Amino acid sequence: MSTSLSVVSVFLSSFFFLFVYRKLAKKIGLVDKPNERKLHVGQVPLIGGISIFTAIMLNICLVFDITSNVILYMICSTVLIVLGALDDRFDLSFKARLVVQAAISMAMILIGYKSLYYFGFIAGDEALILPTFVSYVVTIFAVIGAINAFNMVDGIDGLLGGLALVTFAALGYMFYGAGQIALAHFCLLLMVAMLPYILLNLGFPFGRRFKVFMGDAGSMFIGFTVIWLLIEASQDQQEVIRPVTALWFIGLPLMDMVCIMSRRIKKGQSPFKPDREHLHHICQRVGMSPRVSLLVICLIATMMAAVGVWSEYLEINETVMFVSFLLVFALYYLAISYVWRITAFMHRWFKFTKPS
Repeated sequence: MSTSLSVVSVFLSSFFFLFVYRKLAKKIGLVDKPNERKLHVGQVPLIGGISIFTAIMLNICLVFDITSNVILYMICSTVLIVLGALDDRFDLSFKARLVVQAAISMAMILIGYKSLYYFGFIAGDEALILPTFVSYVVTIFAVIGAINAFNMVDGIDGLLGGLALVTFAALGYMFYGAGQIALAHFCLLLMVAMLPYILLNLGFPFGRRFKVFMGDAGSMFIGFTVIWLLIEASQDQQEVIRPVTALWFIGLPLMDMVCIMSRRIKKGQSPFKPDREHLHHICQRVGMSPRVSLLVICLIATMMAAVGVWSEYLEINETVMFVSFLLVFALYYLAISYVWRITAFMHRWFKFTKPS
């Protein structure tokens, strides 16, 4: 199947599955209901991710050679989709989710021989290569981290899809430049498969009546696919990107997750406790509309991914890029902390001074 035909196929099939699954979702209760944290109107089907997954799996079978590596990816993705759908429907314990995600990580390591062992020259003139056991532990944390990072950013319409588009676009561009045409094609199909979901999620072209959400199934699938491709790109013998560049490609979801979890731990709460203190919530608290928040956050993510691409082509020193990322991370943490405190202070002040 040609590239153009596969692009049309995945776009149409993704649209088709969205309309098929949304009817089924309402019958079985796979919907998101408004509560104190979720301020949408009505019960919204949680089938965006399942539709994207189905379209992608179908087109993998039609377009790509089915190797053992591909089969492992499809099995792991299927397990996560089922886990996410069950979580969307029955609200599973985060411990149960972590156990399954850790098992998926071990399958990648022991069956697919995929692990994060090579970190490049981030610490000087000698490459940092982790011992086998340490690399296994790091890989497990990285897979769980990526899955949950993309799960946590799914808070306003279009945000998860927009951030995923940025990451897949950057990866696809680098794969294409390195001659890895199959993986570049896969990234393109992922982007196209997400477009119908993003349109319906934002209310185009049929209005809010046909609105759908990604659901935990979709965010888990996307987070897993991102980390799978980053390992493919940075750990293979034919290195497509240096390991430090992977941080820039997923910088914003990663930073948001670490910041929000650290704040929860400081408060004595579970790091997995839901709240309304994410970056997109803060953007809205300082006066941005949801659409403006979406554009601002996606623009920042695009700039970070562009820095990663730029550093690859100019072969910027890896230690410099790693230290630069840590500085950006620190500035982000400080900015978010003070913005949130200032916003909370202003909110209390205006509430206190408001005439009765």
